[in-house]
Amino acid sequence: MPAAALGGLAAACSPLGTIDALTAYDAGAAKVADGVAYGPAARQRLDVYAPVETGAPATAETGAGDRRHPVVVFVYGGSWAGGDRRHYGFLGHALAARGFVTVVPDYRLVPEVTYPAFVEDAAAAVRWARAHAGRYGGDPGRLAVAGHSAGAYNAVMLATDPQYTDPDSPDHLPLDAAVGLAGPYDFLPLDVDVTRRAFAGTPDLPATQPVNIVTGQGPALLLAHGADDTTVRPANSRALAQAARAHGRAVTLTIYPETGHAEILLAFSRLFRGEPPVLADVTAFLRRELTPRAVPTR
Repeated sequence: MPAAALGGLAAACSPLGTIDALTAYDAGAAKVADGVAYGPAARQRLDVYAPVETGAPATAETGAGDRRHPVVVFVYGGSWAGGDRRHYGFLGHALAARGFVTVVPDYRLVPEVTYPAFVEDAAAAVRWARAHAGRYGGDPGRLAVAGHSAGAYNAVMLATDPQYTDPDSPDHLPLDAAVGLAGPYDFLPLDVDVTRRAFAGTPDLPATQPVNIVTGQGPALLLAHGADDTTVRPANSRALAQAARAHGRAVTLTIYPETGHAEILLAFSRLFRGEPPVLADVTAFLRRELTPRAVPTR
C-alpha cells in the first residue's frame, strides 16, 4: 500500500498533552514509577501504572502480594519523530484500573536514530518489564505489548519479526499478546518524508514490513483500525490480518465505523470513552490472552 496517508502522523498526536491534562483519571490506578531508566540514552525512560485500592498510596509496592497482574507495555505514536510518555497518563490509568500493570516508555526518535533503533528500544522496554514488573505487582509470565500508530508498528514488529518471535533466536521475546491500534504495516514504497526519514538507508526494506515477515510463531494479535482513518489507512490492518491468518496465527481484526486516526486512541480517555468501544475490546482481548495457564506454553 502507498505510504501517502502516513504524512499526518505527527500532527494527529500533538494535542495529547492538553487532552491528558483535562482528563479525570480512572480510580483504582496510580502511577507508581516515573522516569525509570531502561537504557543509557536520555529518552530510554519509562513510567509504570498499577492497579491499587481506591485511595491507596502510589508506591512501588502497591499491588504486590499474592495476586499478580498481567503486564502491558504500551508504545505511543508520533511518526517515529515525536511523542512524550507524560502525555499518556489517561491511557496508563485506564488500563491499570482494569487490572493491568502498564508500562509506557519513551524511545529514541528520528533524526537522532533511524530504523531499527526505535523497534529495538521497544524490545528493551519489554525486557525491562519482564525483569522488573514484579516489583509493581506485575506477573512477568503474562506479558503483552500494544501501541498506536507508529508505536503500533514498533509493537507489532516485536510480534511478527522472527528476530523476536523465534524461540531459538537470542533476541526472542516471550510475549502472550500484541495489540496494534491504527498501525502502518504495509507502507512501501517510501514515498513520503515521514517514512523516508525513519527508514532511510535500510538495506532490506521488504523486511521492515510486518505484512511480509509475519509467520506462524508469535503471540495472538488484535489489530484495530478506524474505517475513516486517512492518516494510516485501514488497509494496513486488513493486509496484515490476512497474511497472519495465512500462516495460522490467531488474529482478531476490528474495524470501527466512523472512526479516525486520533479517535481510536482518544477512546481510552474518559473524555471520549464509549464509542468506539476500543478500551472495552482491548481489555477483553488482553484478559483472554493473559489468563493464567496451568501449563506454561513458553
